Amino acid sequence: MLTLGFDTSAAHVAAALLSGDDVLAVQADLMAKGQAEHLMPMIEEMLSISGKSWQDLDRIGVGIGPGNFTGIRIAVSAARGLGLSLNIPAVGVNGFEVAALGAPVPCRALVNAPRDQVYCLESGQDAPVLIPRADLADNNLSSFEFSSLPPTEIAVRIARIASASDTQERPAPLYIRAADAAPPKDPLPQIVG
Repeated sequence: MLTLGFDTSAAHVAAALLSGDDVLAVQADLMAKGQAEHLMPMIEEMLSISGKSWQDLDRIGVGIGPGNFTGIRIAVSAARGLGLSLNIPAVGVNGFEVAALGAPVPCRALVNAPRDQVYCLESGQDAPVLIPRADLADNNLSSFEFSSLPPTEIAVRIARIASASDTQERPAPLYIRAADAAPPKDPLPQIVG
């Protein structure tokens, strides 16, 4: 099975191409802007280097967050579009799954949050909670943090998780908090003509 995994949920664009368990190609570039323009050429180059084409893909894995709102939307939109056009499954993989892949159970998976906080998902919990980073010391569980992983490893882990998944659900962004930018609450002014 040929699986493509990619992620733009942080200040990077990362992609990996796996044939079964073998990594054929992996690439990552750190960037705060321009992920949308960079993602597809990166994947094209990886496919070309590996002697593969878009039609050879069997499955797509995509990072769904939590993370940068715009970055998540870029990756999820790309994965859904590719999945539809190639008629292959596109699987959403969240940062907690990526952080905890191969970790001993019980453990807790962490994803950075604003204002010196983290999103924390402990083994057996259904939903992550937002906690101050300083509170992590209050628990003896082993912690595995998404942001401590190199982007290339994130992409490889996304591809591995997606290749083992049997989900039929289309990927959707994982937003834990509301966006910092929101429409104004005041009514719009009336145009008088």
